[in-house]
Amino acid sequence: MIAAEGLPRLWRRPDAERGGVRREIQLRAEALDFTALPERAETRLAGLLLAVPDLIALGIPDLVAAAGYPSTPRIPALSYVLSLLALKLTSTRRVSHVYDIAADPGAALFAALTALPKATALTTYSYRLEHSRQAAFLTALDKASLAAGLATGEALNLDFHAVMHWGEDPVLEKHYVPRRSQRTRSVLTFFAEDASTHALLYANADLAKATQNSEVIAFADHWNAVTGHDPALLIFDSKLTTQAVLAELDDRHIGFITLRARHPGITAALATLPATAWTSMTLGRSRGRTRRVKVHDDPAATLSAYPRPIRQLAVTGLGHDQPTLLITNRPQLPARQVIQAYARRMNIEQRLAEVIQSFGLDALAGAVPLNVDLDVVLSVLAHTVCAALRRRLPGYGSATPDTLQRRFLSTGGIIESRGHQITVRLNRRTYSPVLRQASLPETITVPWWGDRTLRYEYA
Repeated sequence: MIAAEGLPRLWRRPDAERGGVRREIQLRAEALDFTALPERAETRLAGLLLAVPDLIALGIPDLVAAAGYPSTPRIPALSYVLSLLALKLTSTRRVSHVYDIAADPGAALFAALTALPKATALTTYSYRLEHSRQAAFLTALDKASLAAGLATGEALNLDFHAVMHWGEDPVLEKHYVPRRSQRTRSVLTFFAEDASTHALLYANADLAKATQNSEVIAFADHWNAVTGHDPALLIFDSKLTTQAVLAELDDRHIGFITLRARHPGITAALATLPATAWTSMTLGRSRGRTRRVKVHDDPAATLSAYPRPIRQLAVTGLGHDQPTLLITNRPQLPARQVIQAYARRMNIEQRLAEVIQSFGLDALAGAVPLNVDLDVVLSVLAHTVCAALRRRLPGYGSATPDTLQRRFLSTGGIIESRGHQITVRLNRRTYSPVLRQASLPETITVPWWGDRTLRYEYA
């Protein structure tokens, strides 16, 4: 209207009259020139650099190279991955919250950048990555985890988790979301955990209803690529797959333990069994009391769609009105071991709860599964780094990631740069004595810092 009347454009008011700039202009993210580092810089995230030794031990540059993650003209692929990992390790729930730490010298140094990339750059980068790159990254990461002793691979727990979509008009399938107790639009993800060490080893968000039942086969193929052989024992819930897929696992000589639904005919047949058909068993102490159960071990049970007899264990005394039914294709395993192995499967639900709380797994409002696919893989990486870090801290062998984030990774401090040595002096906190006794190296060479050395000091 103003232009139609022939009036000139209004002049922009000075910043002083407009209340000043709304947000400080931050440095542009690009590869860091270490010769231009200030001699001394304060940081809120000096503790983030405690993760560097374990990232080097895992071979993070080789992992990124194995995945074939792309670089951009200004930012290397490794720096992009470390930037996204920094958000996970600092409990920054969403990529859009990167502005809270983007300009921090500690976070920038962690990724070898002048500043962390902003939300648009990180989001755009995540949409460039197809699932095959995440799969290659996890293959390399699992090999490193096994070599480092973070996992044994003797038994593996499997589970699904639905990441609920919080936006509008999602083109997503409906899945059951336990936290809402309803089926709703969500991204279905799949996780695998080492049963012995509870380390997360695998994640996949590139799933659909048509393929979710065969995801256990896809994981078996992944494990074969990692170790050169199929997994020895998989433990999962009855809804994870179908009886036809169980038969396929058995054909490949892959052991499994899973639940069977309590059909009325089965429970009625069990009720007619004489007392002598049940064996009393003690499973050990739970919540301060000894757990005593009774077990009926049937080596030749039949399933409707399973082509051969299968071992079935009916267990009473687990807190249910009807017996719990376990099925396995491992007849040589002692009954007590089968029951305890499945009971420990509940640990994967605890691991997923830790990931949700510590790494914002459910915070991503992504309508495109590939975006969530990278997020869950980064969550596995962050969980692995935390598992490696807590082994270095005396008394923290079973600490959860959020405890490590709160007590150590969020510690402030001073960064000093002197030639080829960078010293990180962490502020004094209640838990500083733990760091002084930790098995952290005095100095370590960091490949993505141009082979400069990192040294820790404690105030």
